[in-house]
Amino acid sequence: MGTKTAEAAGNKAGDEVDTVDEQTAGTEAEESTPEAADAEVETGADAEGGPAAEETAAKASTGVGQGAAAVVSAALGLVSLTGSWVGTVAQARDSLYGQLEVASGSSVATQIKQIYADSWNVNALVAGLFALAALIVGVVVLVRPAFGNPDRVQVPWIKSVAWAGVSLGFIGLLLAAAKYSDLILAMPST
Repeated sequence: MGTKTAEAAGNKAGDEVDTVDEQTAGTEAEESTPEAADAEVETGADAEGGPAAEETAAKASTGVGQGAAAVVSAALGLVSLTGSWVGTVAQARDSLYGQLEVASGSSVATQIKQIYADSWNVNALVAGLFALAALIVGVVVLVRPAFGNPDRVQVPWIKSVAWAGVSLGFIGLLLAAAKYSDLILAMPST
């Protein structure tokens, strides 16, 4: 019997603790509910994912295209400086045409011009086209926010990569023009 009395007393005290915990939890839930509702009102989010949720998703997804274009611009600028498979193939093809066109009794100057110089210029032209493409894509990425929603801010890394693409494209264009006009790396004169 002593045990039952202790258990009953323990249960009664336990019930009181449970009741106090439930009352405290109910008060906390009532206090947190308006805050949660205010947070939902501030963000515009509701249970169905209303217009504010769609707008937030649209803002987040719009930077993807600009970021990709900025990376493409930088890659094109790098290709214009280092050379490309397209430029190498165009140069080899022009060199082959030059070899076929050169007569067997042609002078050395004619052979150099038709076999090597013309193919060198084709390679410079292809590098210039890659540089021009990098420059155009980079400028479009940098100018794009001016024609879009004024509330959207372009992510800083996109601007940085786009500026890198513009810079590489500009340098590549200058080098290609200098190479094409024989200001640098000119063919030997005979």
